[in-house]
Amino acid sequence: MISLTRDQVREVDRLAIEKYHVPGIVLMENAARGAADIAVEMVSERDGLVLVLCGGGNNGGDGLAVARHMRNRGYNVTIGLCTDPSTYKGDALLNWRIVQAMKMQCVPYAEAFEEDQISLMVDAIFGTGLTQPPRAPFEDIVQKISDKRMEDFQILAIDVPSGLDCNTGLPLGKFCIGADQTATFVARKVGFDNSESRDFTGPVTVVDIGCPREAIDEAIRMHP
Repeated sequence: MISLTRDQVREVDRLAIEKYHVPGIVLMENAARGAADIAVEMVSERDGLVLVLCGGGNNGGDGLAVARHMRNRGYNVTIGLCTDPSTYKGDALLNWRIVQAMKMQCVPYAEAFEEDQISLMVDAIFGTGLTQPPRAPFEDIVQKISDKRMEDFQILAIDVPSGLDCNTGLPLGKFCIGADQTATFVARKVGFDNSESRDFTGPVTVVDIGCPREAIDEAIRMHP
């Protein structure tokens, strides 16, 4: 089973888009659809709320896409914004425009935590690109999640749990979101081979997002 480093993941994405001509929005769409499949398996009640916490960058874009797929499947969905949506760019911006056109409920994260009857929380705040301890308001987000966990719901991490170093499998700082399951893309991350990572990832499912196998093999050769 392949495990990729942060540099290898970046190279796979670059090669898939630039050399193999797979549009980035297609990769994001495939990732979101696969993660939504896992989310559906985790939700116990269709009438409960699916709360999707979205950060900036492509991980946030993945979360926005997961949110609309869950909405399309008949779930009650709220998007909790952990970043200023005016900062979205590229594929994440496209998905932001889609959820706006769909008139999905999008609120600041602090307001999102006031929601009742949460069935599933989706963590799409930070992904594999995180290399430094997360800055504010991440500590506040983690604390709000901890307070809210008194309710009976599960957490699905998108690609990696937010705050986790994908190379070491350990938190980058003092805070990390602990997931019940993780939907990771293309391949496992090398940090998942660290047994301590399981406290944060839970069971990990690899989602095929359509990256050519040639891109994966080439990325591994380029960044051994």
